[in-house]
Amino acid sequence: MSALLQEMSDKALKLNIPLSVQLDLTYRCNERCVHCYLDHDDHGEMTTAEIKHLLDEMADAGVFILTLSGGEIFLRKDFFELLEHARRLMFCVKLKTNAVLIREREAARLRDLGIESVQISIYSHRPEVHDAITLIPGSLKRSVDAIRFLKSQGLKVIIANVLMTQNMQDYPGVRALAAELGVECTLDPTVTPMMDGNRSTVDLGVEQGVLRQVFRDASLVGDVDEFCAIPAQAGESELESTPCSAGHTACYVSPYGEVFPCVQFPLPTGNVRQQRFIDIWRHSDQMNEVRSIRLKDLTTCTSCTHVSNCTRCPGLAFMEGSMRGPSSQDCEKSFARTGIPSANMLAKKRAGANLGQLNLVQIRALPASANPSMASATA
Repeated sequence: MSALLQEMSDKALKLNIPLSVQLDLTYRCNERCVHCYLDHDDHGEMTTAEIKHLLDEMADAGVFILTLSGGEIFLRKDFFELLEHARRLMFCVKLKTNAVLIREREAARLRDLGIESVQISIYSHRPEVHDAITLIPGSLKRSVDAIRFLKSQGLKVIIANVLMTQNMQDYPGVRALAAELGVECTLDPTVTPMMDGNRSTVDLGVEQGVLRQVFRDASLVGDVDEFCAIPAQAGESELESTPCSAGHTACYVSPYGEVFPCVQFPLPTGNVRQQRFIDIWRHSDQMNEVRSIRLKDLTTCTSCTHVSNCTRCPGLAFMEGSMRGPSSQDCEKSFARTGIPSANMLAKKRAGANLGQLNLVQIRALPASANPSMASATA
Protein backbone atom coordinates (compact mmCIF):
# COMPACT_ATOMS: atom_id res chain seq x y z
CA MET A 1 0.00 0.00 0.00
CA SER A 2 1.34 3.44 -0.92
CA ALA A 3 2.03 6.00 1.80
CA LEU A 4 -0.80 8.21 0.50
CA LEU A 5 -3.33 5.39 0.49
CA GLN A 6 -2.21 4.33 3.97
CA GLU A 7 -2.74 7.88 5.21
CA MET A 8 -6.20 7.97 3.62
CA SER A 9 -7.05 4.62 5.20
CA ASP A 10 -5.90 5.79 8.64
CA LYS A 11 -8.04 8.94 8.39
CA ALA A 12 -11.04 6.97 7.11
CA LEU A 13 -10.74 4.64 10.11
CA LYS A 14 -10.72 7.58 12.55
CA LEU A 15 -13.67 9.29 10.83
CA ASN A 16 -15.71 6.11 10.23
CA ILE A 17 -15.70 6.58 6.46
CA PRO A 18 -16.23 3.64 4.05
CA LEU A 19 -13.17 4.38 1.94
CA SER A 20 -13.53 1.30 -0.28
CA VAL A 21 -16.60 -0.62 -1.48
CA GLN A 22 -16.96 -3.67 -3.71
CA LEU A 23 -20.25 -3.64 -5.58
CA ASP A 24 -21.27 -6.78 -7.42
CA LEU A 25 -23.45 -5.74 -10.35
CA THR A 26 -24.67 -9.27 -11.05
CA TYR A 27 -24.13 -12.88 -10.01
CA ARG A 28 -24.86 -14.04 -13.57
CA CYS A 29 -21.77 -15.33 -15.34
CA ASN A 30 -20.70 -16.72 -18.71
CA GLU A 31 -18.28 -19.10 -16.99
CA ARG A 32 -18.98 -21.84 -14.45
CA CYS A 33 -15.77 -21.95 -12.42
CA VAL A 34 -15.64 -25.06 -10.26
CA HIS A 35 -14.56 -23.10 -7.16
CA CYS A 36 -17.03 -20.21 -7.48
CA TYR A 37 -18.87 -19.31 -4.26
CA LEU A 38 -21.87 -17.62 -5.95
CA ASP A 39 -25.38 -18.62 -6.98
CA HIS A 40 -25.51 -17.57 -10.65
CA ASP A 41 -29.30 -17.28 -10.91
CA ASP A 42 -30.84 -13.79 -11.01
CA HIS A 43 -33.05 -13.32 -7.94
CA GLY A 44 -33.93 -9.71 -8.71
CA GLU A 45 -30.87 -7.57 -9.38
CA MET A 46 -30.97 -3.87 -8.65
CA THR A 47 -32.14 -1.80 -11.62
CA THR A 48 -30.09 0.81 -13.41
CA ALA A 49 -31.86 3.57 -11.46
CA GLU A 50 -31.33 1.79 -8.13
CA ILE A 51 -27.61 1.34 -8.73
CA LYS A 52 -27.18 4.96 -9.84
CA HIS A 53 -28.96 6.11 -6.68
CA LEU A 54 -26.71 3.84 -4.60
CA LEU A 55 -23.61 5.30 -6.28
CA ASP A 56 -24.85 8.80 -5.39
CA GLU A 57 -25.27 7.72 -1.76
CA MET A 58 -21.83 6.13 -1.70
CA ALA A 59 -20.26 9.32 -3.03
CA ASP A 60 -22.01 11.34 -0.30
CA ALA A 61 -20.74 8.83 2.30
CA GLY A 62 -17.13 9.42 1.26
CA VAL A 63 -16.43 6.26 -0.74
CA PHE A 64 -13.33 6.77 -2.88
CA ILE A 65 -12.35 3.33 -4.25
CA LEU A 66 -15.18 1.51 -6.04
CA THR A 67 -14.59 -2.06 -7.23
CA LEU A 68 -17.20 -3.31 -9.72
CA SER A 69 -17.39 -7.07 -9.83
CA GLY A 70 -19.71 -10.04 -10.25
CA GLY A 71 -20.54 -12.59 -11.67
CA GLU A 72 -19.51 -11.15 -14.98
CA ILE A 73 -20.01 -7.37 -15.07
CA PHE A 74 -20.17 -7.18 -18.87
CA LEU A 75 -23.36 -9.27 -18.87
CA ARG A 76 -25.19 -6.16 -17.65
CA LYS A 77 -26.40 -4.31 -20.73
CA ASP A 78 -26.24 -1.07 -18.74
CA PHE A 79 -22.64 -1.64 -17.64
CA PHE A 80 -21.10 1.31 -19.45
CA GLU A 81 -23.98 3.58 -18.39
CA LEU A 82 -23.28 2.65 -14.77
CA LEU A 83 -19.53 3.03 -15.24
CA GLU A 84 -19.96 6.48 -16.77
CA HIS A 85 -22.10 7.52 -13.80
CA ALA A 86 -19.48 6.23 -11.38
CA ARG A 87 -16.71 8.17 -13.11
CA ARG A 88 -18.81 11.36 -13.12
CA LEU A 89 -18.94 10.96 -9.35
CA MET A 90 -15.11 10.78 -9.37
CA PHE A 91 -14.79 7.28 -7.93
CA CYS A 92 -11.46 5.54 -8.42
CA VAL A 93 -12.91 2.55 -10.29
CA LYS A 94 -11.42 -0.93 -10.38
CA LEU A 95 -12.96 -3.77 -12.38
CA LYS A 96 -13.00 -7.53 -11.85
CA THR A 97 -13.94 -9.55 -14.93
CA ASN A 98 -13.09 -12.71 -16.85
CA ALA A 99 -12.75 -10.34 -19.85
CA VAL A 100 -14.25 -12.88 -22.27
CA LEU A 101 -16.61 -10.19 -23.63
CA ILE A 102 -13.95 -7.47 -23.96
CA ARG A 103 -12.91 -6.61 -27.51
CA GLU A 104 -10.99 -3.62 -28.86
CA ARG A 105 -14.04 -1.34 -28.75
CA GLU A 106 -14.76 -2.12 -25.09
CA ALA A 107 -11.08 -1.72 -24.19
CA ALA A 108 -11.03 1.74 -25.81
CA ARG A 109 -14.14 2.81 -23.86
CA LEU A 110 -12.56 1.68 -20.60
CA ARG A 111 -9.48 3.73 -21.46
CA ASP A 112 -11.57 6.81 -22.25
CA LEU A 113 -13.40 6.50 -18.93
CA GLY A 114 -10.12 6.45 -17.03
CA ILE A 115 -10.56 3.38 -14.88
CA GLU A 116 -7.81 2.51 -12.40
CA SER A 117 -7.31 -1.19 -13.18
CA VAL A 118 -8.81 -4.39 -14.57
CA GLN A 119 -8.35 -7.65 -12.67
CA ILE A 120 -8.73 -10.81 -14.75
CA SER A 121 -8.66 -14.36 -13.42
CA ILE A 122 -6.23 -16.70 -15.16
CA TYR A 123 -6.00 -20.13 -13.56
CA SER A 124 -3.34 -21.69 -15.76
CA HIS A 125 -1.16 -20.94 -18.76
CA ARG A 126 -2.38 -24.24 -20.21
CA PRO A 127 -5.77 -24.06 -21.98
CA GLU A 128 -6.72 -27.60 -20.96
CA VAL A 129 -6.33 -26.68 -17.26
CA HIS A 130 -7.79 -23.15 -17.30
CA ASP A 131 -10.77 -24.18 -19.44
CA ALA A 132 -11.44 -27.23 -17.24
CA ILE A 133 -11.77 -24.86 -14.26
CA THR A 134 -14.04 -22.33 -16.04
CA LEU A 135 -15.89 -25.17 -17.82
CA ILE A 136 -15.86 -23.02 -20.99
CA PRO A 137 -13.74 -24.25 -23.94
CA GLY A 138 -11.60 -21.46 -25.39
CA SER A 139 -11.97 -19.22 -22.33
CA LEU A 140 -8.21 -18.88 -21.74
CA LYS A 141 -7.59 -17.64 -25.29
CA ARG A 142 -10.41 -15.09 -25.07
CA SER A 143 -9.23 -13.78 -21.69
CA VAL A 144 -5.62 -13.49 -22.88
CA ASP A 145 -6.74 -11.76 -26.08
CA ALA A 146 -8.65 -9.26 -23.94
CA ILE A 147 -5.56 -8.61 -21.83
CA ARG A 148 -3.71 -7.71 -25.01
CA PHE A 149 -6.54 -5.36 -26.10
CA LEU A 150 -6.50 -3.66 -22.71
CA LYS A 151 -2.72 -3.33 -22.66
CA SER A 152 -2.78 -1.82 -26.15
CA GLN A 153 -4.96 0.96 -24.71
CA GLY A 154 -2.51 1.66 -21.91
CA LEU A 155 -4.70 0.18 -19.18
CA LYS A 156 -3.37 -1.42 -16.00
CA VAL A 157 -4.17 -5.14 -15.95
CA ILE A 158 -3.73 -7.52 -13.02
CA ILE A 159 -3.88 -11.29 -13.45
CA ALA A 160 -5.42 -13.03 -10.42
CA ASN A 161 -4.53 -16.69 -9.95
CA VAL A 162 -6.40 -18.80 -7.38
CA LEU A 163 -4.42 -21.87 -6.32
CA MET A 164 -6.39 -25.14 -6.38
CA THR A 165 -5.78 -28.86 -6.71
CA GLN A 166 -6.37 -28.63 -10.49
CA ASN A 167 -3.74 -25.95 -11.15
CA MET A 168 -1.42 -26.19 -8.15
CA GLN A 169 1.76 -26.65 -10.18
CA ASP A 170 0.92 -24.03 -12.81
CA TYR A 171 1.48 -20.77 -10.94
CA PRO A 172 5.04 -20.34 -12.30
CA GLY A 173 3.61 -20.69 -15.81
CA VAL A 174 0.92 -18.08 -15.07
CA ARG A 175 3.56 -15.70 -13.74
CA ALA A 176 5.64 -16.25 -16.88
CA LEU A 177 2.56 -15.53 -19.01
CA ALA A 178 1.95 -12.32 -17.05
CA ALA A 179 5.56 -11.25 -17.63
CA GLU A 180 5.20 -11.96 -21.34
CA LEU A 181 2.03 -9.85 -21.46
CA GLY A 182 3.60 -7.09 -19.34
CA VAL A 183 1.01 -7.20 -16.55
CA GLU A 184 0.98 -7.75 -12.79
CA CYS A 185 0.15 -11.12 -11.27
CA THR A 186 -1.24 -12.09 -7.86
CA LEU A 187 -1.58 -15.53 -6.28
CA ASP A 188 -4.26 -16.49 -3.76
CA PRO A 189 -4.06 -19.89 -2.02
CA THR A 190 -7.52 -19.53 -0.42
CA VAL A 191 -10.64 -21.16 -1.86
CA THR A 192 -13.70 -19.46 -0.40
CA PRO A 193 -16.77 -21.36 0.89
CA MET A 194 -20.11 -20.71 -0.82
CA MET A 195 -21.92 -17.61 0.43
CA ASP A 196 -24.77 -19.81 1.67
CA GLY A 197 -22.32 -21.58 4.00
CA ASN A 198 -21.73 -24.67 1.84
CA ARG A 199 -18.07 -25.60 2.36
CA SER A 200 -17.74 -28.16 -0.46
CA THR A 201 -15.62 -25.77 -2.54
CA VAL A 202 -12.99 -25.72 0.24
CA ASP A 203 -12.11 -29.31 -0.72
CA LEU A 204 -10.55 -27.86 -3.88
CA GLY A 205 -7.85 -26.14 -1.81
CA VAL A 206 -4.28 -27.40 -2.03
CA GLU A 207 -2.63 -29.54 0.62
CA GLN A 208 0.15 -28.56 3.01
CA GLY A 209 3.01 -29.68 0.79
CA VAL A 210 2.02 -27.27 -1.99
CA LEU A 211 1.39 -24.46 0.49
CA ARG A 212 4.88 -24.91 1.90
CA GLN A 213 6.29 -24.81 -1.63
CA VAL A 214 4.46 -21.53 -2.34
CA PHE A 215 5.48 -19.85 0.91
CA ARG A 216 9.10 -20.79 0.34
CA ASP A 217 9.25 -19.59 -3.26
CA ALA A 218 11.68 -16.64 -3.27
CA SER A 219 10.08 -15.21 -6.43
CA LEU A 220 6.82 -14.78 -4.49
CA VAL A 221 7.92 -13.72 -1.00
CA GLY A 222 11.41 -12.26 -1.47
CA ASP A 223 13.53 -13.04 1.58
CA VAL A 224 12.21 -16.51 2.48
CA ASP A 225 14.19 -16.71 5.73
CA GLU A 226 12.71 -13.44 6.94
CA PHE A 227 9.22 -14.23 5.67
CA CYS A 228 9.21 -17.64 7.35
CA ALA A 229 10.83 -16.45 10.58
CA ILE A 230 9.46 -17.71 13.90
CA PRO A 231 6.48 -15.47 14.80
CA ALA A 232 6.64 -13.29 17.90
CA GLN A 233 3.95 -12.79 20.51
CA ALA A 234 1.75 -9.77 19.94
CA GLY A 235 2.38 -6.72 22.11
CA GLU A 236 -0.30 -4.90 24.06
CA SER A 237 -0.77 -2.26 21.35
CA GLU A 238 -1.17 -4.95 18.68
CA LEU A 239 -3.86 -6.70 20.73
CA GLU A 240 -5.84 -3.44 20.67
CA SER A 241 -5.68 -3.26 16.87
CA THR A 242 -8.48 -4.11 14.43
CA PRO A 243 -8.23 -7.56 12.81
CA CYS A 244 -9.26 -6.47 9.29
CA SER A 245 -10.54 -3.54 7.21
CA ALA A 246 -13.93 -5.25 6.76
CA GLY A 247 -16.58 -3.06 8.36
CA HIS A 248 -13.95 -0.50 9.36
CA THR A 249 -12.99 1.20 6.08
CA ALA A 250 -14.50 -1.23 3.58
CA CYS A 251 -17.67 -3.18 2.83
CA TYR A 252 -19.46 -5.14 0.11
CA VAL A 253 -22.84 -4.70 -1.62
CA SER A 254 -24.55 -7.55 -3.48
CA PRO A 255 -26.57 -7.21 -6.72
CA TYR A 256 -29.70 -7.32 -4.55
CA GLY A 257 -28.71 -4.37 -2.36
CA GLU A 258 -27.56 -6.41 0.64
CA VAL A 259 -24.66 -4.86 2.56
CA PHE A 260 -22.00 -7.09 4.14
CA PRO A 261 -18.71 -6.27 5.91
CA CYS A 262 -16.84 -7.98 3.05
CA VAL A 263 -17.47 -10.28 0.08
CA GLN A 264 -15.94 -13.09 2.20
CA PHE A 265 -17.97 -12.11 5.27
CA PRO A 266 -21.63 -12.99 4.55
CA LEU A 267 -23.13 -11.33 7.65
CA PRO A 268 -26.17 -9.28 6.50
CA THR A 269 -26.10 -5.75 7.93
CA GLY A 270 -28.88 -4.08 5.94
CA ASN A 271 -30.26 -3.51 2.46
CA VAL A 272 -29.95 -0.29 0.46
CA ARG A 273 -33.39 -0.89 -1.00
CA GLN A 274 -34.84 -0.22 2.46
CA GLN A 275 -32.22 2.04 4.08
CA ARG A 276 -29.72 4.68 3.09
CA PHE A 277 -26.23 3.32 2.58
CA ILE A 278 -24.73 5.71 5.17
CA ASP A 279 -27.31 4.68 7.79
CA ILE A 280 -26.40 1.01 7.35
CA TRP A 281 -22.71 1.86 7.54
CA ARG A 282 -23.02 3.96 10.70
CA HIS A 283 -25.91 2.42 12.60
CA SER A 284 -26.28 -1.27 11.72
CA ASP A 285 -26.01 -3.36 14.90
CA GLN A 286 -24.21 -6.11 12.96
CA MET A 287 -21.72 -3.71 11.37
CA ASN A 288 -20.98 -2.11 14.74
CA GLU A 289 -20.47 -5.54 16.30
CA VAL A 290 -17.85 -6.34 13.65
CA ARG A 291 -16.33 -2.92 14.25
CA SER A 292 -16.04 -3.50 17.99
CA ILE A 293 -13.75 -6.55 17.72
CA ARG A 294 -10.08 -6.19 18.53
CA LEU A 295 -7.35 -8.83 18.38
CA LYS A 296 -7.60 -9.25 22.16
CA ASP A 297 -11.26 -10.34 21.75
CA LEU A 298 -10.49 -13.33 19.54
CA THR A 299 -11.10 -16.71 21.15
CA THR A 300 -8.14 -19.11 20.82
CA CYS A 301 -6.20 -16.70 18.59
CA THR A 302 -4.99 -14.42 21.41
CA SER A 303 -2.94 -17.31 22.85
CA CYS A 304 -1.45 -18.19 19.46
CA THR A 305 2.13 -17.38 18.47
CA HIS A 306 0.83 -16.35 15.03
CA VAL A 307 -1.63 -13.72 16.27
CA SER A 308 0.48 -10.70 15.30
CA ASN A 309 1.27 -11.83 11.75
CA CYS A 310 -1.54 -14.20 10.77
CA THR A 311 -3.62 -13.54 7.66
CA ARG A 312 -6.75 -14.54 9.61
CA CYS A 313 -9.93 -13.56 7.74
CA PRO A 314 -12.86 -12.80 10.08
CA GLY A 315 -15.26 -13.68 7.26
CA LEU A 316 -13.82 -17.16 6.87
CA ALA A 317 -13.90 -17.50 10.67
CA PHE A 318 -17.56 -16.41 10.64
CA MET A 319 -18.42 -19.05 8.04
CA GLU A 320 -16.65 -21.60 10.20
CA GLY A 321 -18.75 -20.72 13.24
CA SER A 322 -17.68 -17.47 14.90
CA MET A 323 -16.34 -14.12 13.73
CA ARG A 324 -14.29 -14.07 16.94
CA GLY A 325 -12.88 -17.53 16.36
CA PRO A 326 -10.02 -18.88 14.27
CA SER A 327 -10.08 -19.53 10.53
CA SER A 328 -8.73 -23.03 9.94
CA GLN A 329 -7.71 -22.13 6.39
CA ASP A 330 -5.54 -19.29 7.68
CA CYS A 331 -4.13 -21.54 10.44
CA GLU A 332 -3.01 -23.93 7.71
CA LYS A 333 -1.32 -21.08 5.83
CA SER A 334 0.55 -19.97 8.97
CA PHE A 335 1.66 -23.55 9.58
CA ALA A 336 2.84 -23.94 5.98
CA ARG A 337 4.78 -20.69 6.25
CA THR A 338 6.53 -21.35 9.58
CA GLY A 339 6.15 -25.04 10.40
CA ILE A 340 4.70 -24.02 13.79
CA PRO A 341 1.15 -25.27 14.53
CA SER A 342 -1.39 -22.62 15.50
CA ALA A 343 -3.21 -22.66 18.85
CA ASN A 344 -6.32 -23.75 16.96
CA MET A 345 -4.51 -26.69 15.35
CA LEU A 346 -3.06 -27.75 18.71
CA ALA A 347 -6.48 -27.55 20.36
CA LYS A 348 -8.01 -29.73 17.64
CA LYS A 349 -5.17 -32.22 18.01
CA ARG A 350 -5.73 -32.41 21.77
CA ALA A 351 -9.47 -32.82 21.26
CA GLY A 352 -8.84 -35.63 18.77
CA ALA A 353 -6.43 -37.34 21.15
CA ASN A 354 -8.92 -37.09 24.02
CA LEU A 355 -11.66 -38.57 21.86
CA GLY A 356 -9.30 -41.37 20.81
CA GLN A 357 -8.72 -42.30 24.46
CA LEU A 358 -12.41 -43.00 25.06
CA ASN A 359 -13.51 -46.61 24.95
CA LEU A 360 -16.33 -47.81 22.69
CA VAL A 361 -18.93 -47.63 25.48
CA GLN A 362 -18.02 -44.01 26.19
CA ILE A 363 -18.08 -43.11 22.49
CA ARG A 364 -21.55 -44.61 22.07
CA ALA A 365 -22.69 -42.57 25.07
CA LEU A 366 -21.62 -39.29 23.46
CA PRO A 367 -24.36 -37.14 21.88
CA ALA A 368 -24.46 -37.34 18.08
CA SER A 369 -23.23 -33.74 17.75
CA ALA A 370 -19.97 -34.74 19.46
CA ASN A 371 -19.60 -37.96 17.51
CA PRO A 372 -20.17 -37.30 13.79
CA SER A 373 -19.35 -40.85 12.73
CA MET A 374 -22.10 -42.23 14.96
CA ALA A 375 -24.51 -39.54 13.79
CA SER A 376 -24.03 -40.56 10.17
CA ALA A 377 -24.35 -44.24 11.05
CA THR A 378 -27.68 -43.73 12.80
CA ALA A 379 -29.16 -41.17 10.41
